[in-house]
Order: sequence, then structure tokens, then C-alpha cells
Amino acid sequence: MSDHARIFAKANLDAASGASLEEVAQIPSPNVPVSPETGQPAGRLVSLDALRGFDMFWIVGAGAVIQSLDKMCRTPFTAGLAWQFKHVHWKGLHCYDVIFPLFLFIIGISIVFSLDKALATGGKAQVLTRVARRSVLLFALGVLYYGGFMKPWPNVQLGGVLPRIALCYLAAALIYTFIRSTRGLLAAAAALLIGYWALLAFVPFPDLQLRKPVVEEIAERIGSDSPAAIAAAVPERVHGLYEEYRNLANYVDFLYMPGRKAQFYFINEGLLSTIPSIALSLFGAVAGLLLKNQKVLPRRKIAWLVGAGVAFIVLGRVWAIDLPLIKRIWTSSFILVATGWSALMLALFYYIVDVKQWRKWCQPFIWIGCNALTVYVAAQVLNFDTMAERFAGGDVQDFFDTHIASGCGDLVIDLISLSIAIFFARFLYQRKIFLRV
Repeated sequence: MSDHARIFAKANLDAASGASLEEVAQIPSPNVPVSPETGQPAGRLVSLDALRGFDMFWIVGAGAVIQSLDKMCRTPFTAGLAWQFKHVHWKGLHCYDVIFPLFLFIIGISIVFSLDKALATGGKAQVLTRVARRSVLLFALGVLYYGGFMKPWPNVQLGGVLPRIALCYLAAALIYTFIRSTRGLLAAAAALLIGYWALLAFVPFPDLQLRKPVVEEIAERIGSDSPAAIAAAVPERVHGLYEEYRNLANYVDFLYMPGRKAQFYFINEGLLSTIPSIALSLFGAVAGLLLKNQKVLPRRKIAWLVGAGVAFIVLGRVWAIDLPLIKRIWTSSFILVATGWSALMLALFYYIVDVKQWRKWCQPFIWIGCNALTVYVAAQVLNFDTMAERFAGGDVQDFFDTHIASGCGDLVIDLISLSIAIFFARFLYQRKIFLRV
């Protein structure tokens, strides 16, 4: 049995057994009272579960369905849709680039609802212990997700999506524990974004393009593959560059990031870019304070979210004139635009799901949202794509490609894979299973 499988084999519903991955994103405990009218925990923001599930829906298979649909149909509409569900290579922003930031934003909202109660009942010391334990466990799960210790050091990957979530949750939760005001949280987020911009703009670094041929040529010339030695062999210093392979964030990873790097010399969820990503969760915490404020009417909450969303997008776009929108190094302008779109999505889901009470359409999203990280990890551990190929691969796939349309076989496999993910989430939800480690 793999390390991944052991984690899930030990899953149970006892809160005393350890920290819940889903509680990091405020997934309901089986002990929370359930409303007989809605089937949801009483007083709970169902829209938050639905939005979280909608976000994860694209990660665990819907994005692949869009790409396969375009390969089969090849129309201007499907091409444009598929284009939006691919990451921008460097500068710019597509819909797909907002998916991970939206999750970090949602984590910030969840921090407010989960920590306020904990602070009221247990005090700061207990909350800090709980936050630290969850963060460590989530970070460790991230390491296992990327292969764990199957390979010897330094071929162990320590960075990625789950480690980034763990660090953002840890930092945002710690900040919220001591600063629980809207102004304080906004000030902290602004300091992170401005500080990161200042680092990128003014801190000098060796004028080194982190491409394999360039780095290997220098290493061969100086007789050392040490990052510090390679950097020292480049006398020229530059600053304020936002080019691919040639920017401060990538250079810091090259010099200081331990373990294996997904992009060979650096990683998209690297060391320095963690700073602005924390601001996303802090902005989410501000949204959480707004949603939790019983003195503000729901329609006024929506107005605030929409107004703030538009303002953040405009501000980010203006800042992008000097500091480009680049997700791969999480520039501050990108964070503002991503926050703006996240606020607009939250306003939409809050209005439809919690204010208008239209919920039947989003039930699959709620299933996924109530076990979001579990489904995310299960997609890797159980490999829904491989399962789908057992039903529609080989001759079955060839039949669809030959008798219906070229590429239809891939579309069918992706649809089955997505369906497996949804029914897996439904199975857990209906049996009130919220996996814990």
C-alpha cells in the first residue's frame, strides 16, 4: 500500500484523531446541527461550499472536458472556451489562472468562521496549536502528493499547490488570530503586496537566464553545479525585470529552494511568491468578516462584494502597466485582479445560493465542496482518468473516434473521469463522511 493510500485508510470521523484537511477550508463536522429544511449545517453559508466545489470541479476534470470538446468540434466557440481554460504562458490572465487564487481566497473566508468560534471557546494558545498542527499535516500531505520520498534527496519536491495552501493558511490564520479588524487585515495585505513589488522592483540579482543550456554552460565552465557558485560567476546585476527565466522570484528559488523543482530551477509556487499569495487569503478573511456581520443586510453585502471586486480588478489592471499580470510569479497586480474576480464570484454564488435559495442546480458542487481537498488528492491517488479508461479505452475509444467524430473517445473518457470524481464526492457526502488525517 502506498503512502497516499495509508493516509486515506486511516481516515475517520473522530475529531480527536487529528486535524481535518477539510476543516482548513471549513468543511462541516459530523457533530454540527443540520437544518431539516436544507439538509445543511444550521447557519452555514451553503454558497461557500458550492463555490469551493465549483472551483474544484474545474481542477478534477471539467477543464479536461473543455479541451477534449475543442479537439473534437474545432469551432471558434470551443476554441475560445478552451483558450480560457489553459494557463497563460507568462503575461496575462485567463479564467483558468483564477482557479487556484479563488481557492486561497475561500480559505481566508473559512478562517473567519472557524477561528472565531475556536478563539471564543479555547483561547489563542489552543488556536495557534491547532493552526500549526493542521498546517504541518497539510504540508506533509503535499509532499506525499508529489511523490513523497520514493526518490532520494534532492529529488523530493517540497513545493506545489498543497504546500502553498498550507503556508497561506498558516500565515493568514496567524495574522487573523492577532488582527481581527477589516482595516488591520487590509493593511496587512497591502503591506505584503507592496513589499513584494518593492522586492521585485529594487532588489538586484545576477543577470542570469535560468534556462538549462545557459546554466549548464556556466557550470561546465567553472567546474561546479552549485547554484551559489553559478550565480557568483555572473558579475552583472539587474533589477526590476519580469521576464520568464529572468526575475528575482525565479532566482531566489534557484539559489535557496530545497529539493526538486517542478520547473527544474524554480517552481511556480516558490519561496518569494508565497508573500503575495498570503494576501489573497487575507482579502478572503475580509470578505468573511463582511458575510458574518449580521448588522449588514444580504443585499448590501452583495453590493460591497461587487463594488470591491470591480475596484480590485481596475486597480490591478492599472498597476499592471508597471507590474505585469504574471501568475507564475504571483505579481501583486495579478493578486489584485484575481481577488477582484474571486469577490465577484462570491457575490454571485451568495446571491443565488444563500439569498435566493436556489440550490438544486449546484448540488454536485456542494458534494465536491464538502470534501474538496479529499477529492483533489483522490484524483491523484485513485487516478480517475485510469479508471475511466477501463470503461472507455482501447477499442471503445476507437469506436467513438471512428463512428462519431475524431477526438470523441477522449471526450467520453474525460466525461467518465469527471463523473467518477462527482460520484465519489456524492458517496462521501451522503454518508456524512468527511475524511480526516
